[in-house]
Order: sequence, then C-alpha cells, then structure tokens
Amino acid sequence: MSDSAAPRPYRSYVYAYPHKTAYRPLPDPAPSLDALWRDEPKDALSLYAHIPFCEVRCGFCNLFTRIGAPDELTTRYLDALDRQAAAVREALGDRGPVRFATAAFGGGTPTFLTAGELERLCDIAEKRMGVDLGAVPLSVETSPATATADRLALLAERGATRLSIGVQSFVEAEARAAVRPQRRADVESALGRIRDTGVPVLNIDLIYGIDGQTEESWRSSLDAALAWRPEELYLYPLYVRPLTGLGRISPAADREWDEQRLRLYRYGRDHLRAQGYEQVSMRMFRRTDAAPLGPDDYACQTDGMIGLGCGARSYTSALHYSFDYAVDMREIRTIIDAYTETADFSRAEVGRWVDAGEARRRHLLQSLLQAEGMPVAGYEERFGASPFADFPAELARFEALGWLDEEAPAGLLRLSPEGLAHSDGLGPELFSPSVRAAMAAYEPK
Repeated sequence: MSDSAAPRPYRSYVYAYPHKTAYRPLPDPAPSLDALWRDEPKDALSLYAHIPFCEVRCGFCNLFTRIGAPDELTTRYLDALDRQAAAVREALGDRGPVRFATAAFGGGTPTFLTAGELERLCDIAEKRMGVDLGAVPLSVETSPATATADRLALLAERGATRLSIGVQSFVEAEARAAVRPQRRADVESALGRIRDTGVPVLNIDLIYGIDGQTEESWRSSLDAALAWRPEELYLYPLYVRPLTGLGRISPAADREWDEQRLRLYRYGRDHLRAQGYEQVSMRMFRRTDAAPLGPDDYACQTDGMIGLGCGARSYTSALHYSFDYAVDMREIRTIIDAYTETADFSRAEVGRWVDAGEARRRHLLQSLLQAEGMPVAGYEERFGASPFADFPAELARFEALGWLDEEAPAGLLRLSPEGLAHSDGLGPELFSPSVRAAMAAYEPK
C-alpha cells in the first residue's frame, strides 16, 4: 500500500472511545443510575472529579473549561458535586463491596480551587464516595499559576501520589504563540514547589508543533523538563480545533505541519529514551526507575469509571454517560450554570450505549495504542474470537503500512515504532461506522 493511502498522522487524539461527540441525549425516561450500576463489578472502581475552571484559556484548548468563577460559582459547583456524589453513592448500593482502586482530579485546573475548596473536594471523594485517598493512587492536575504552596501542601497531606503540570513549553516565545502567556521563572518556581511536597510522581506536559518551534527550541524545553527528573513526561502534538483560540486565527492542518510534528515527535522520543525513559504510549514516557503510581492513558478508560462534575464521563460495561458537551465559552458557561442548579442526579441524561461490537473495538484501541501491545490470548479469552477475525481489514491495512511490529513475540499484537508514531491516524481507523456517523453529525457548539 502506498504512503499516499495512509491516514494523515494527526487526525484525532483518541483518549476515549466512543468520543463525547458521539454521545446523545438518552430517551425519556432516562436510565436510572441504580439500574445502570446494579449488576456492575464495584470492587475496583475509578473516580474522576472534573473541575471546569482555569485562570486563562490556552489557544489550543478544546477542553470543557471556563475562565474564572464569578459570584461564588466554585462554591455552588462544589455544592452540586456533593449532591451528585451522594446520588451516585446511593446508586452503587450496598449489595456487594464498593471499593475504589484509583482517583484523579482533572479539569480545567483543579488547583484553580483554593486550598479550602480542595479540602472540600477531597472530603466529597472520601466521605461521600468512600474513596480512601491515602491508600489509592491519586493524580491531580495543576498549572504554573495555581501551584501555590498551600494548595500543594493540602493535596500532599490528603494523599496525592501524582501531580501533573501543564507547562507546554519552557520557551516564552512559544508559549505566547500557543496563546499561553507565562514566564519561565514562574514555571520553574512552580516545579520547585511541587518537588518540595515530596509527592512521588511529577508529570510534565509538553507540546510540539507550535508555530516557530525547531528541533533546537524543542530540545531546550525537553532538557529544561529533564532537569527536574520528572517520573513522567507527556509529549502532546499541537492540534488546532474549531472554536478554540488558535482555531479562530490559524489555518487547518497541512502536510508540512504534519511533517514538522512527526519530526519533532521522533526527536523528543529518541531524546527521552536516551535519557532513561521508557515509552508507554505515543504520548507518555516514564522514567525507567520510577514506579507507576497513578492512572495513565489506559487505566483511566476502563469500565467502572465514575465521573463527578459536568465535564466528567462515567463508564459502565453497557453505557458511557456524561452531561452535555461544548467547546465555545458561552455554551460551557450555560452548561456549568445548569449543572450547579441540578437537584436530581439520579439518572444518566446524555451518553452512548456500548454493545458487544463496540466493546471489542474499545478493547483493541485501548490495548493497541499502548507501547507494550496486546496479548492475543487475552482478547480471545474475553471475546471468544481472534482480533484478526474480528478486524481483518483494519489489521491487514496496518500491517501493509508497516504499523505492526513484525518482531513482536508470538501471541503479542504490538505496534511498530512507526505505528506508534501514527497513533492519532491509526486510532480513528478503528472507529465503528455508527460512531463515525454520530461524530460527523455532531454540530460543534
């Protein structure tokens, strides 16, 4: 198969399947949480709490978040989060053991909340949901401007095992180009405060593909991050999405930009591997002497996920559900306001049912996009068929493109280094026709 037939390398960041743009309002009467969770395994649940506030909206950001929180909005939001947590915990019931294996606070920027508000968030997780934050991995996202000593100390005290900071670039001109104004000195100070907490895992997010970025400037950011010996590093390709700051001023992706991002990705990958990091996925790199202590790309997508907050998803084996989704700031504000006024959280209002075929696709996606690959026997044991029988055309195409590792041990389906590099082109190839149609019909708002 010729290179011209290959999907473009940066089509979509597949961080969850099906994507939220395939979700739709569920028919009335909406399914009750009690019915959804009644027969689900509940002895190794994951909790994700979503805080949709940031101090600034980065130009590349298409996450569900808003700038600022006027009129005690954070208080009203936490009040609603508390009500939702109570409803969810009641739905989980006491028919069997309810235990949590991991927890994460994301956003937005959770540390937009004050230290006192973060303490309340932790109390909701522990006292309402029953999560023992001191006994399970707890990952929390932060930013240079909000990583203050009092907030970080509170999180460390309450059991945080991983702090993830979005730096994106240590080069101030690049940060401005990504519409993320920040001073290098402030970034370094925030990193110092994080290290002072003694939290065992520091993750630093960096972005490649910024306008004007070169191998030299990319190396400068990589080395600045490496100076802190982070246990984890995420390298994200820049995307320009509709309704984002950059989406309003930048042209659509082109082949030249694709090549720039691929070139910088390979440079970053090779540099980190030479510095003692192992590649976990296209984006994630872990220091070889660091133990994994928090949810990663794979763990956070498993069934048994409970999402709290208006931007969080919840996953049962049969239904993925959330609240309404938007990118435009006005729409997001409307959805957040509606969430804070909600009194009854006992039903799933927006979501997508996941049948047996979609479950197979999701399993293959989640597993294949990890550097370690997927044991074929595990897939066969779960689904009673071979992935090569279930997805013959897709896997044959990946093989023809050189994206499957011909040197993988027998019984292991694994991407080649080039296949891993093309994860964002490969992943969407595994979407089902119905999910593609739903995503195509979604009207961005």
